[in-house]
Amino acid sequence: MGKPRQKKTIDLETYSALDAYAICLHEWYSSLRRAGFSPDNAYFLILEKESFPDWILPVKPIEKISGNEYTDDDD
Repeated sequence: MGKPRQKKTIDLETYSALDAYAICLHEWYSSLRRAGFSPDNAYFLILEKESFPDWILPVKPIEKISGNEYTDDDD
């Protein structure tokens, strides 16, 4: 009949932060549609960042500018 399908693997090291963000948005929209939301309602929810669970979007990396993660103006 043919060769069995090979499971697709993902190399997470090749994705940029923007790629990860886009994947999260796609998965969020897809899950809303599977849950029964209309396309318009699902689209509205992915536009509203306050509707996202805290854990769905990737954490933004902390960029070190002066060697310290945080700068304190009172020092």
